[in-house]
Amino acid sequence: MRVIGVPVLSLIGQWMMYGYTNVPYPDDWRIPVFFVLGTMVVWECNRWGIIFSRRRYPDQAQTLERVLFQLGWFIVFASLVRISQTYLYHLLGLWDTEHIIEFRPYFFNTLVSVVGTAMVAAYFEGMYLYRRWRISFIETQELKKVNLQSQLDSLKTQINPHFLFNNLNSLSSLITTDARQAEEFLDELSSVYRYLLQQNNRDLCPLIDEINFIKAYFHLLKTRYGDGIFLEVDVENRYMHYLIPPLTLQVLFENAIKHNIIATSQPLTIRLYTREGNLYVENNLQKKKLAVPSSQIGLQNIMMKYQLLAQSSVLVRDDEEKFLVGMPLITPLREGLAV
Repeated sequence: MRVIGVPVLSLIGQWMMYGYTNVPYPDDWRIPVFFVLGTMVVWECNRWGIIFSRRRYPDQAQTLERVLFQLGWFIVFASLVRISQTYLYHLLGLWDTEHIIEFRPYFFNTLVSVVGTAMVAAYFEGMYLYRRWRISFIETQELKKVNLQSQLDSLKTQINPHFLFNNLNSLSSLITTDARQAEEFLDELSSVYRYLLQQNNRDLCPLIDEINFIKAYFHLLKTRYGDGIFLEVDVENRYMHYLIPPLTLQVLFENAIKHNIIATSQPLTIRLYTREGNLYVENNLQKKKLAVPSSQIGLQNIMMKYQLLAQSSVLVRDDEEKFLVGMPLITPLREGLAV
């Protein structure tokens, strides 16, 4: 387009201009050559104007600002180039006039350039908007799929027979050995399932709810694994009413349990703490000899939830000693925010 299309368009524009002004098309070859060169300069200047406008106003919501920026750019630079070019025509004697400042040639030379540029730019802007819409549409569909997958995973967790079977076995053993502890275990198990059943229609929940849930959840784990697992909580009170996607902590605790050895001789310690508006879940690494296959769907779901909520990215750090996941806490819009 830039090598062949621009010269052709400029010659057509010049022919239209001469036809509109009832002036015979010139026999002097210098006029079309200079016009083509001027058009190519205008094209490159306006091309950079389009690039700058898209960098400055890239979003669909900024279309009006982007178009106005481009229009102002086109008028200024196209006018400068064409007025300078028309003045050069006069100096070279390429049109018959006694006055340097004659309105008609300056006006029509500039008008054709600005109008032609605007028409071509409108086409490119339309293509740009279509591409942006297409990308946005595909991302929306992907996020919907992730959200549905997350809901499905949540539902699987709620009715996971293996999880329920293990806890019922623990409860059965406690009933015969320690009735008081069995009653406490049953209360925590009820709290866990009640919380799980309440999360289907919530995008966010207060951190304090997640903390209370994960403590009840950990009580079940502690009853099962004993001194093979420990939990350290260091969450600042000022962040308790900040928001977080529900069941995030359960996913991270499940990952830690799934991939690490849990034994009295090699206890697994999970740390839950806040720093500078972020929530961190950290555990020591003692990977099982027989590695458990991991699809990382849980972590991907957490990351996509934060992306869907237009929040900063989730930090994942895996080294030889510890596994760390950091998530931004979302500030409530107002006190008593309903979620």
